[in-house]
Amino acid sequence: MEDRFGRPLRNLRLSVTDRCNLRCDYCMPEPDYVCLPREDLLRIEEIRTLVDIFLMLGVDRVRLTGGEPLLRHDIAPLISMLAGKPTLQDLALTTNGVLLAEHVDALHASGLHRITVSLDTLRRDRFIALTRFDRLDAVREGLAAAHRVYGRVKIDAVVIRGVNNDELADLIEFGRRVNAEVRFIKYMDVGGASRWSSNRVVSRDEILDALSRRHGLVDPIMEPESTAPADRFALPDGTVFGVISSTTSPFCRTCDRRRLTADGMWYLCLYALEGIDLRRPLRRAQPRASCRPSSPTAGARATTAAPRRASRSANGAPWCRCRTAAAGSASRDAHAGRIAQRQRAVEFLAEDSSAPRWRPKLTRKSTATARPRRPSLLNARRSSFQTRTGSSRSAVAVARPSGIALNSP
Repeated sequence: MEDRFGRPLRNLRLSVTDRCNLRCDYCMPEPDYVCLPREDLLRIEEIRTLVDIFLMLGVDRVRLTGGEPLLRHDIAPLISMLAGKPTLQDLALTTNGVLLAEHVDALHASGLHRITVSLDTLRRDRFIALTRFDRLDAVREGLAAAHRVYGRVKIDAVVIRGVNNDELADLIEFGRRVNAEVRFIKYMDVGGASRWSSNRVVSRDEILDALSRRHGLVDPIMEPESTAPADRFALPDGTVFGVISSTTSPFCRTCDRRRLTADGMWYLCLYALEGIDLRRPLRRAQPRASCRPSSPTAGARATTAAPRRASRSANGAPWCRCRTAAAGSASRDAHAGRIAQRQRAVEFLAEDSSAPRWRPKLTRKSTATARPRRPSLLNARRSSFQTRTGSSRSAVAVARPSGIALNSP
């Protein structure tokens, strides 16, 4: 699937939660935030349905983000479910690393391909000032565990003038020790609450000059076929790093990334003001059936536990997870409801498939499925990007995802 600018839809950024266990100054500077009600978050079966649809439309790369994705209790089953998709070529996860040490083995066993860790500073006092938590040691332990399990990881570092722009070379050297490719991300405006200022942005040339003074000549790596957001460079000793400079050097023309938020809003760009509600058509078809009996006596458990069913029935259809024999009927109804949900969602997304080029354009006059934006961090976005870059609103982006985007470009 291509948008009307001819950009393919290949990469999906999938936010699985809006909650985070840090409060980074450039993302969540305020003391309190209102998180989404848990019933508003996509359930695992809804994520499965939507990912299946996106895979049918051409997506072959998925990155799990947040918030902090490791705060979701079913993250390992979710990864296992996604990793089994035969057309999915790459499955990655971005984390702040605080919980990584205790989860990395389960993530690897579930089939996760790659891990990116967000780390902006190596100094404890700065880490506390940036995140309001003293968890630098936990992040270091998580990186060490990821190196043990995966061998190669990535580190994303947001560069802010007057905060950590004097640690660029130190971060490169730390990346060498843990076999990580460091990517420097320009300080971006992620919403009104961030108190973003252009005076705190460090340009790509400044980053390259600082590293060349410490390590010598910096050579660009030419990758004409790559759609990755980072421009990659090599130091004389072969160390490779990247710079993501979307603030001053937008890569909109080659961007193939879209975001699905934790509450089911589909955004076609990081800087979008509106998105498309995909959760509503999923839940409109049929509410999830409950296996809980309506009364204490109705549907009582069998005295002898029923043997666990095989993962698939004789005709190949997946069984719903139901632990009581009495709830078999409700289980079958729930499964039929999910099939109906998937079909409705496919029809919703592909309603213009007969046209020569699918046009996922959302306008104010056609927002029948759009939900009003919440006054929370997850949906706090601005249109100042177009003003800063001089790009026209119609050419740059029709959508910007909600969620924390800095650690998952």
